[in-house]
Amino acid sequence: MVSWLFIGFLITSYDHYGLHSSFSSGPNESYSYIKSLIFNMTAAFIGSAMGGSFLIFYVNEKLRDKAYGYSLLAVAISFIIVVTFITIVLGFWLIKSDTGHFPFTEEVATREYYAYLVNPIHAKNILVWSIVTIMTQFSLQINDKFGGLLWDFIRGKYQIPRSELRVFMFLDLIDSTTMAEKLGNKDYYNFLRDFYADITNDIIYNRGQIYQYVGDEVVVSWKYEEGVVDHQCIKCYFDVRERIASLKDKYRNKYGLVPDFKAAIHYGHVTAGEIGIIKKDITYSGDVLNTTSRILSKCREYKEKLLVSGQLYKSFSTWQDAFSFSKMGEELLRGKVEKVEIYAVVALAKREN
Repeated sequence: MVSWLFIGFLITSYDHYGLHSSFSSGPNESYSYIKSLIFNMTAAFIGSAMGGSFLIFYVNEKLRDKAYGYSLLAVAISFIIVVTFITIVLGFWLIKSDTGHFPFTEEVATREYYAYLVNPIHAKNILVWSIVTIMTQFSLQINDKFGGLLWDFIRGKYQIPRSELRVFMFLDLIDSTTMAEKLGNKDYYNFLRDFYADITNDIIYNRGQIYQYVGDEVVVSWKYEEGVVDHQCIKCYFDVRERIASLKDKYRNKYGLVPDFKAAIHYGHVTAGEIGIIKKDITYSGDVLNTTSRILSKCREYKEKLLVSGQLYKSFSTWQDAFSFSKMGEELLRGKVEKVEIYAVVALAKREN
């Protein structure tokens, strides 16, 4: 909304200086910079409130797993509706401002309103704002491609490697090999695609960033403060489990099975930075990733679905008010010098009450 309002200001200024340049015969008597600014800013506000909201909360939510052509069609339809609405509504205000009467109440106002509707200025506005809308949708798609880190790429935040304290969750499908054999390559691919699409919102709503998809495993990351506050990293796991449980009929009807998964959560310092030339990406490197992976491998041994490190467990000052933990033991994980405490998250306490 702020971006579109700024663009409305730029359009007004561009028109103003163009009209007062040596290439123009100048504006007519009814022109006013303030009136033009109000018109463009109001159009930008209405357009961003209606069209922008439609892009963000519908196109990029409901059509996330659809072909890109579907989203473009939805954007085109919404753009036509929004532009028509803005043209009609703002026309009433302009005619009232110029003539003192609303259209259809006086003959002069009605005649001016019809002249306004066929004014070529609308063709210019459609051209400019269609480009703005397309670029907005493109930016949203690119931001999704970068896992919500587009702005970090633009400002070069990770151009120089930096140390960060982050929480990581490795979420892995159970019996994925068996499922792949049963479904075949194509159906298994669609199965994974549906699974990842269905859990995305719960990851985002819990402030998580999808770091990587590795086959049948997804790696989710949080900045330490965001992952630990209100137990977001653990809530994320249970929200994902609830989501899949609510969609079990969909998976049974479509694939004949319901996905089940295990997860491990740990935190520590990593080095974050851009890597690659042709296909740049932001990568994290550090022992915390290896440790989280090793903890995940213990799920089968302990017969638990969610394991967390003792280090993460101790970082929750009020965990007893939200979760129930059970200490599994201390393990000397492969590649580690010191033993790591491992806890199982037995249940979400508030959902037991």
